[in-house]
This record gives sequence, C-alpha cells and structure tokens, in this order.
Amino acid sequence: MNRMGEAPVGRLLLEMSWPAILSMTINALYNMVDSIFVGRVSVDALTAVSYVMPLQMMMISLHVGSGVGVNSLIARRLGAKRYAEADQAASTALRIAVLNFLIFFLVGLFLARPLMGFYTNDPKILNYSVSYFRIVTMFSLFNSLDLQIEKVLQATGNMKAPMIISMSGAITNIILDPIFIFGLFGVPRMEVAGAAIATVIGQFVAMSLALYMGFRKEHDVKLQVRGFKMDWAVVKDIYAVGLPSIFMQSIGSIMLLGYNKILASVEVAVAVLGVYFKLQSFVFMPVFGMNQGAMPIMGYNYGARNKERLMRTYRLGVTWAFIIMFSGFLIFQLFPRQLLSLFNSDPALIRMGIPALRRISICFLPASFGIMTSTLFQATGHGLYSLFSSLLRQLVGILPLAYYLFHTFGVTVSWFAFPLAEIIGSAYIIIMLIHLKRTDLARL
Repeated sequence: MNRMGEAPVGRLLLEMSWPAILSMTINALYNMVDSIFVGRVSVDALTAVSYVMPLQMMMISLHVGSGVGVNSLIARRLGAKRYAEADQAASTALRIAVLNFLIFFLVGLFLARPLMGFYTNDPKILNYSVSYFRIVTMFSLFNSLDLQIEKVLQATGNMKAPMIISMSGAITNIILDPIFIFGLFGVPRMEVAGAAIATVIGQFVAMSLALYMGFRKEHDVKLQVRGFKMDWAVVKDIYAVGLPSIFMQSIGSIMLLGYNKILASVEVAVAVLGVYFKLQSFVFMPVFGMNQGAMPIMGYNYGARNKERLMRTYRLGVTWAFIIMFSGFLIFQLFPRQLLSLFNSDPALIRMGIPALRRISICFLPASFGIMTSTLFQATGHGLYSLFSSLLRQLVGILPLAYYLFHTFGVTVSWFAFPLAEIIGSAYIIIMLIHLKRTDLARL
C-alpha cells in the first residue's frame, strides 16, 4: 500500500484506472451488443428491454452502491493502518451481497408483471419485458457477489483482478447473445429471454472467477465465511457512504422510469431513450473507471491526512474526465445517424433519435466535473453531498423540466432537460466543494 501514499500521482492514477476503464468499457460494449441483437428482433423487443433497463439499473445500483461503501471503508482503514477492521469490512461485503440478492429475487418473483404493466398494455412488449426482468432479477446473486468482491479488491489497489473478472463475464455474454437470441447451434430461438439468459450466464462466470481470486489469491485484506461474526457497526460504517451512493445511482433509475412514463404515449421515443443510454455508457464508463481508480487513492490519502496528494488526484481526474467527455460529445454531434443505425434502421427511430442524441449529449461537458467531484465527496466520507447533487442533476432537475418541455413543446425539445439539469447540479457541487475545502480539508 506504500505506493498509494508515495508513487507519482499521475502514473498511479493511470495504473489504477486503466484496468477499470477497460473492463467497464467492455461491459458497456456487451450491454450495447445485447441491445443491438435485441433490436434486430424488432423495435418492440428493443422497447421492452428499454422498459426493463431502469429497474435493472436500480438493482445494479444497490450492488454497486453497497460496494462503494465497502471500498471507501476498506481504503480509509488501510490508510489509517487499521488492518483488522479492513478485513472485517471485506468479509461483511459477502453477507451484504446475499441480502441484496434476496430483495430483488422477491421483486422479480412477485412484481415483474405489475411493474411492466404500469408502462405498456401491448401484449407482445409486456411479455418480452416480464420474461427479461424475471430472469435478470431472480438470478442476480451472481452479479451481487461478483461486484462486492471486485470492490474489495479495488480498495486494496488491485485493479487488474477486477478487470479480468469483469471482462470474463462480458466476453461470455457477447459470445452467447446471438446463440440464445436467434437460436444458433441447435439452441432454441428465445429472443428477449435469450438475451437475459446470456447475461446471467456471463455473470455466473464472473462470480466464479471473483470467488477464486478473492479466496485463493493473496491480498491486503482477508475474506472470511466461517468463524466470522457480523458486526452491525461495520455495516453502519459501510452504508454511511454506501447508502447515499445507492440513492445517488438509483436516482438515475428513477429518473429513467419517470422519463419512460412521460414518453409512454410515443413508444418509439422510449426506444430512442433506451438506445441513448446504451450509447452514452461508452462515454460515461471510462470516466466511471477512472472514478474507481481515483477512489482508493483519494480515500487512502484522506485517511493518511495527505491533503496535497488527495487534491492532486482530484484535479487530474477532473481534467482527464473532461477530455473523455468532450470526445464523446463530438462523436454524438457528428455521427448520430450511424450510432442509431447500429440498433435498428427504422425511419421513425432514426428521425427522432438524431436530434435526441445531439441535444442530450450537451450534458457530457458539465457531467465530467460533477462525476469526479462526487468521487472526492465519497472518498472523504461525505456521500450525502454526492446524493444531493444527483438529486438535482437527475431527478429534481430532469423530470420536471422534461415533463414541462414535453407537454409544452413536444418530445424533441424535451431532450434539453438533460443539459439544463446538469448545469443546475454543477452549481450545487461548486458550493459544496468550496464548503468541503473550508472545513474538513482545511484541517488536514
């Protein structure tokens, strides 16, 4: 762990970030490939997956948000040389993974049809969405355990193992998608359900590798299953950062649920919004990968009371995030037709999608600052600051603006809700960043 406090920050951030950037970009690729194959079935199938997506995102938000709390706590305990407490936090993560899975197993078992019926009465779209939703929720234990172990390893500075784990699942999914969706090599054609089955098999492969690496390899923390007593004080510490992170990430899901409802009278617009979220992940995932690389560095140096390294990491993160986001912005402005055609060449989808991609992608520019500053808040134990910024950017801002613009000017103008809300959120983040510098960081 000495390199976390001593290695040159630029090189360390790059070393810590590139495995996560690579693995998350590949994950974005398999999510997009999933939708590309589903889009080849029909626009109805693509719309069905778009209805499921926010609920699937909410499930992943619970898993990832819990992992963020684990990551932050372990990194801070290692930085403060409190190794036994770091081990305890790592072992607690396994129990949390099982509890999180049980929640969504029950949701998938009992609530899939009522939830999907809230958005559509079309029998074909409804059946597609229910089957997809049930499969990805009722087999989510694989994803839950995988993500918790990945966060434990990342907190110790090991970014390569999580990259390998994540890539194994993504590559498995990409290979299996066309086989299960279209019925190749003697496998029955399962269409949307086949996409869900390919996803959970990929997650099983990733979980199996994560368990092997977590228990069989040497790390700076030790995972325990037997002889371990649950300490609810540790759970409380984990969710002091994790709960705001869960809410923060779930806000995006709630926003998408609400936006889908606003657009429900124009179902092709729902498909466009779903396509946008698949495409934008190629821009956001590299930034989130850098986010994961920066989190343990900032958390360690905050625990070690090294303000200079903490802030240098933050400034580099913001700079690199902006470069990535600006590149994405240019691609969305210049090639929207080509991006949309990857999924489906339906004229209505293309006609509505081109202005949507160009207008929504304006939000990329301020988002780079917001994402990395939220990482700073989380790494220093101020998850609530991140939560409130996300509320402004993704819920309090977007949905009222989208509702007003949609019903006043139509669907095409409603896409401006994204950049307008991002600007509102950035103003709040600036205020809280100044407050953090004058209080906690001033005492380091």
